[in-house]
This record gives sequence, structure tokens and C-alpha cells, in this order.
Amino acid sequence: MENGAVYSPTTEEDPGPARGPRSGLAAYFFLDRLPGPRRVLKGLQLLLSLLAFICEEVVSQCTLCGGLYFFEFVSCSAFLLSLLILIVYCTPFYEKVDTTKVKSSDFYITLGTGCVFLLASIIFVSTHDRTSAEIAAIVFGFLASFMFLLDFAIMLYEKRQESQLRKPENTTRAEALTEPLNA
Repeated sequence: MENGAVYSPTTEEDPGPARGPRSGLAAYFFLDRLPGPRRVLKGLQLLLSLLAFICEEVVSQCTLCGGLYFFEFVSCSAFLLSLLILIVYCTPFYEKVDTTKVKSSDFYITLGTGCVFLLASIIFVSTHDRTSAEIAAIVFGFLASFMFLLDFAIMLYEKRQESQLRKPENTTRAEALTEPLNA
């Protein structure tokens, strides 16, 4: 039997567009919706909040546990919220919802998460038992909260720039009222 007769009916010459470099799950994942610096910040938020949560989970005993439990809740919530926002930005779900609502949600979630994470880190600093896992969790917590707040500051700056572009130049209200409509 010839090799050509055996392999000929099952071999595809042209795999088609479904089997390219972006097939399977990668075909539904887009990183280009976020600009480069914001993409890096979102990744750092995700990574640092996860590391803070993992380091906090390693702590085996505590004397004042309220700060530890609050930090645990906040770090886990921050990880899950940053994962959710990243999934929305990077999947086709972004196109199915109103993009202004996604950006607005991202704006307020990032602000709230950054502020509460910073508060949780400060409380945990004042109640920890000085173990290495707690210190690592605190460092990752502060770094994550700063990444959230830096991302918020960048979004606020972009919003201000956008609103400056929308404002008409050198038009006062009195000029707008005195000019004829058909001029």
C-alpha cells in the first residue's frame, strides 16, 4: 500500500481560518482594549492581591485576629474584582455591554478597592504579630493598594483630558445666546 493512499483522505492541505495562531480559547481573549500601562497595572493588581491573599492564608496563629480577617476578606475581594474587570475587558463580553458602563464600573471599583485595601493594610500593620508571612502579606497589600490607586489616578486623568476635548473653545454663554441660529 502506498503512503499517499493511506494519508490522502484524512490530511488537510489548508487548515482554514478556525485553526490559526488564535484558535480555541485564545481567539476569545483580547489584550488590546486596555492601553499598555493600564494593562500592566491591571496585571499587577491581580498578581499582588493574590500574593497578599496567599501570604495571609499562610499565617497559622494570631493574637488580634480582627485585622487579619479584614485583610483576608479585602485581599480576596480585590483579587476577584480585579479578575472580573480583566475578564470583562479581555473577552467578547466587553462588546455585549455598554462600554461606558464598563469604564465607569472599573473607575469606581478601582477607587473603592484601592481605598479599602489601603485601610485594610493599615489596620493589619497595627494588629499583626510580626511573622514573616504577615510582613510579606502587608507589603503585597500596600503595593496592591498603590497599584489600584495609581490606576484610578490614570483613569481620572484620562477622564479630565476627555472632558477638556469635549468643551468648545473660547465660547462664552453670552456669545452663544446672542449669535443667530442660522449664521
